Amino acid sequence: MHTIALLTALASATSATKLGFNYGSTFTTGVAKAQSDFEAEFTTAANLKGTTGWTSARLYTMVQGGTANNPISAIPAAIKTKTSLLLGLWASAGDTAFANEILALKAAIEEYGDDLAGLVDGISIGSEDLYRNSPQGIAAGSNPGVDPDVLVKYIKQVKGAIAGTALNGALLGHVDTWTGWDNSSSSVVVDALDWIGMDAYPYFQDTMPNAIGQSKSLFQTALGKTQAAARGKAVWITETGHPVSGKDSGDSVASAENAEKFWKTVGCPMFGNINVWWYTLQDAAPETPNPSFGIIGNELTTTPLFDLSCDDVEVEPSSYSSSSSSVASTSKPTSTKPATTDGSVTATASETESKSTGLAGDGQSDSSSLTSLEESGTMIPPLIPTPTTTGVASSTDSGSGSSSDSSPGTDADSSSSSPSGSSVDSSASDTMTFVSPTPSPTTTTSPGGAAASGLEVGVIGATIVAIIAAIVFL
Repeated sequence: MHTIALLTALASATSATKLGFNYGSTFTTGVAKAQSDFEAEFTTAANLKGTTGWTSARLYTMVQGGTANNPISAIPAAIKTKTSLLLGLWASAGDTAFANEILALKAAIEEYGDDLAGLVDGISIGSEDLYRNSPQGIAAGSNPGVDPDVLVKYIKQVKGAIAGTALNGALLGHVDTWTGWDNSSSSVVVDALDWIGMDAYPYFQDTMPNAIGQSKSLFQTALGKTQAAARGKAVWITETGHPVSGKDSGDSVASAENAEKFWKTVGCPMFGNINVWWYTLQDAAPETPNPSFGIIGNELTTTPLFDLSCDDVEVEPSSYSSSSSSVASTSKPTSTKPATTDGSVTATASETESKSTGLAGDGQSDSSSLTSLEESGTMIPPLIPTPTTTGVASSTDSGSGSSSDSSPGTDADSSSSSPSGSSVDSSASDTMTFVSPTPSPTTTTSPGGAAASGLEVGVIGATIVAIIAAIVFL
């Protein structure tokens, strides 16, 4: 039964891309969300005016806020509302906290079994840990990250934990800023994964021209670099967005008008071509962060702050379709920072302010607290590329002190390390080094490329073979 449930989910994953939002485990006050809170958020997202199909949720942690290792209440909420999940395990709080993430994952599998397996898009081990562990992330004062080897160790632990269970074979990935992937040291992490999650925020790339008119090119540059680093593996957009209010970042102005332009020029061309988890549905819950990325305000409503329709948007051939659609829905969701209780981590409302210095975009707060903006829905900006004469990643900040936290909820403009950081022109890319070290992505840049097509055919073929094998076995 477990095999059939997972194979069914994998088969549907090959034919459809995912659209969803990032959901923290707590409100901006630090209060943990209950099942009813997640149900209300998921239902709102699925019924937003001007949209259809926004029925996936990315999580940052498996642990319910206020507990040591109880499964997060978003899972039963997702089962009740038929919301698919990109599960997440927080990986930057040490071995004890990660062990609690594993315990919560196992408990969820035991309790929900096939009901959970049928909804899992993938599992993310960590969020922006490479960025926070980079010279730029450290200089920005963001929460501690982990070395690539530690992430690989955690990925192996998750693979072992799900072996022989209802989630056996679920796709495993890691989420980081595009600068985190654009670094040779990340290659060992890429080798251990089924898919790559990219966080990118042109808004935070304040060390280069980043007015709303440059957002599309900055984002596409970041995506190209990430795809090159992925070396043919699926790339999913796990965080991106533009603030509806708050302070300006470089040339970028936070406003509902610009948020709509970003949605239509960057978002609409991707929707339906690549897995996307937008940042975010609501981050003003109840307090409004600065900047605020929520497409709805303080109250849950299906009426957004700007037009979300893509009917009149002209979609051009891009690198989106080839990079992730084929593998996207099968991997487990990514986790948000958990509440720090008995070894687990929880995000607090104050993190929203501190994350402005981070470039990763995972919603983490400053180094003073393990709590992440991700949990509360507030995010940290990504790393910003800095020119160097040696071609080695610079240890300096992206140029915006506030961007040290890579999650969007932060004030940091330095989120340029996220996809937006890719704003460097191709001519400058040879002489410009990005704080997050990784080879520049180019192979996946064109979704229609042979590499992408081969990946999609391979995944679909493998899925069909697996289904036939399972039927014969049964």
